[in-house]
Amino acid sequence: MPGGGFVRLPGGSVVVALTLPRPAVESSAAGAAAGGAGCSAAGSEEGGNVRVLVHAANRARALTRLRNLGMRAVYLRGNAQPPTPDEITAVLHHPDGLLWRCAPDRAEELWHPIRALLGHG
Repeated sequence: MPGGGFVRLPGGSVVVALTLPRPAVESSAAGAAAGGAGCSAAGSEEGGNVRVLVHAANRARALTRLRNLGMRAVYLRGNAQPPTPDEITAVLHHPDGLLWRCAPDRAEELWHPIRALLGHG
């Protein structure tokens, strides 16, 4: 079951963190570029979960940003898995404010821009 949560920052904006099923990548080259083989428990290029971070003005806008990228069935129910301080720092220092990496987190894996997950180059 996908989980997630949010943190309201002192300036009024929010950081939303969601654990979602990995979207299917259309080509194997795009999957390899996005780190697809490392996200799946079975070692295939599709499957597994990803942790997505979004920085936005409010929770509704954060979810809208994801839906506009094609993740239509994204909902935030409750606040069971809020972003950690390290996740907040990572998303605040990224120019797009949208990052992802495989879940469960592995310390050696870096955060990736959302374009790498969706295969937009």
